Amino acid sequence: MGQYVVSPATHPTDCGRFRASFSVQRSQSNGGYCRVFRFDKTFASPEIARLFAVTQGWLQACMSRPPVC
Repeated sequence: MGQYVVSPATHPTDCGRFRASFSVQRSQSNGGYCRVFRFDKTFASPEIARLFAVTQGWLQACMSRPPVC
């Protein structure tokens, strides 16, 4: 997404649901950085969790003032 690389992920919970997370890395930069965002909310399927992670990653990478997740 532009100058950033966004990587969504899902993680199974002990109760059979799924959590979402994503990492944002600055690409092509000498002073690059990586941030990892993990969410407490759980989802019924890994597909729904991944969709949530992709949406939150897009907001974080594309908006000048992203909303607080």
